Amino acid sequence: MRSGATSRSRRVLIQEVLQSMYAIIAAGGKQYRVSEGDVIYVEKIDQADGAELSFDVLMLGGDGDVKVGNPTVEGAKVVGKLVKQVKGQKIVIGKYKSKKNYDRKTGHRQPYTKVEITSVKA
Repeated sequence: MRSGATSRSRRVLIQEVLQSMYAIIAAGGKQYRVSEGDVIYVEKIDQADGAELSFDVLMLGGDGDVKVGNPTVEGAKVVGKLVKQVKGQKIVIGKYKSKKNYDRKTGHRQPYTKVEITSVKA
């Protein structure tokens, strides 16, 4: 009996997610699927914390209806708030040549911008 209640609540959750409005946006050379309230990490944007950002909408979906842009959807707008600038996980780069006394180790942390999506408008 308990497993049936769990699967029913999962079905309801999945239906809510599928019916909510979402958009595919382009930012920093990549594409992201976003809904209102999502938090995403995009390539670094040189703006102050708290700045309002708008993104190109490539596709809109939700409620069984999908609009595909050519290249963007006319009149659609996704607005986000820049939360803060962050750095990604450290990547360690090691170089080594045997028998030549050559051993180098460096690291890199990619800068990202944390963005909270505030609204998706058709």
